[in-house]
Amino acid sequence: MSPLDFKDFSASLADNDEPPSGIVGPLEALWYDAKGNWEKAHEVVQDDESRDAAWVHAYLHRKEGDLSNALYWYRKAGKEATDLPFEREWTELVSLLLNQ
Repeated sequence: MSPLDFKDFSASLADNDEPPSGIVGPLEALWYDAKGNWEKAHEVVQDDESRDAAWVHAYLHRKEGDLSNALYWYRKAGKEATDLPFEREWTELVSLLLNQ
């Protein structure tokens, strides 16, 4: 379980140029995505073979507009593709990852 809760994680977006200490992997990618750095977010999950990273990877490609690539990553994550608003999927992903 992460030492941060959702409120602290969200607050860190306004105050920092780097993710909070200890934030790595898919959660770090979501932090960079929220900061508007899609490239860095994608770089973080690119070689991570976990299901969580695959889900974040899917979200990133859906957000990018690359739906066929997103569908591939949703399948790798064992998740159904979604058309949720990006903000809602981001919130679900962050909440899940913070509570692991």
